Amino acid sequence: MLRLISCLFLLLGSSLFPATADVLADLSGEPSGAISFMSITPRGPTELMEGSGTATAIAGALHVPSGTTAPGPAMVIMHGSGGILPGREGAWAQRLNEMGVATFIVDSFTPRGFAATGDDQSRLPLAASVADAFAALNLLATHPKVDPKKIGIMGFSKGGQLALYTALEPFRRSVAKDDLRFALHIAFYSSCSIPYLASRTTQAPIVFLLGQEDDFTPAEHCRRYAAFFESHGSPVSFQIFPNAHHGFDLPTDLRYLPRAQTARKCGLDIELEPRLMARRWDDNSSIPPSGISSYLRTCMERGASYGGNAAALASAIESVRSSVTHHLLARN
Repeated sequence: MLRLISCLFLLLGSSLFPATADVLADLSGEPSGAISFMSITPRGPTELMEGSGTATAIAGALHVPSGTTAPGPAMVIMHGSGGILPGREGAWAQRLNEMGVATFIVDSFTPRGFAATGDDQSRLPLAASVADAFAALNLLATHPKVDPKKIGIMGFSKGGQLALYTALEPFRRSVAKDDLRFALHIAFYSSCSIPYLASRTTQAPIVFLLGQEDDFTPAEHCRRYAAFFESHGSPVSFQIFPNAHHGFDLPTDLRYLPRAQTARKCGLDIELEPRLMARRWDDNSSIPPSGISSYLRTCMERGASYGGNAAALASAIESVRSSVTHHLLARN
């Protein structure tokens, strides 16, 4: 069975999804493998908070561990700006499956007609991927072998931002059905340079897994965001792995990406409530929504390092195992 799962994940790593898959509104029939489902494509956070945007069919890959009988835990897995990569999303899904956790790898890119956004993040609004994560949550909650109260989210880089932003109540209540919320948020090397803030969060546990040498999404920027979540009631685990760069969990050598677009020199809090407003870190001055793009043009840079670190990966595996065991696998 694991060989079949690995083959499917290899296909996912190559961004290959069946274009003719039926769009499913629920998982009551207990399907598995490649699944197409509906989301929306909002143009930004305001449309997302309104629950509006163009209806869009996206894709995912679902696997429920064999032998699962009673409803159990699950993890939504969100890729980064490079899309689904060989040796990352599928590898983490397999590790979680071996722990008894169902997994749903979401592909936000391929169904929308592109493979990556690493050199141009404007190709897809981040709000669209946030909507995708909640659409996956809504769908997973309909599966007879998934406990709706034990669904976590894990993401990498841009997907790490999604793992964090889905803990913000203004986004959750606009897209998630009823009182659905993620039970655990695990963010790998997330960008924290332009974070969204809200007056309320879901107060679910947050796990930051970061690289000390990350020059793409600096780990130190996430200390402020971790403090924000703690101040809003979320238990936070914050780990910075020594000698680790961006993508430290990948089976690749360290390399330099000259075209990678990075916000490492930015510092801007975007407050969602009571109205959308941004505030600079350096002088605490406010910027209206219309001025955010202009500010970003002054601080965005190109070029960053990227590659795996075996020691950091081993530590991350143990951290994920501990968090999942405590928050998803433990009996209430």
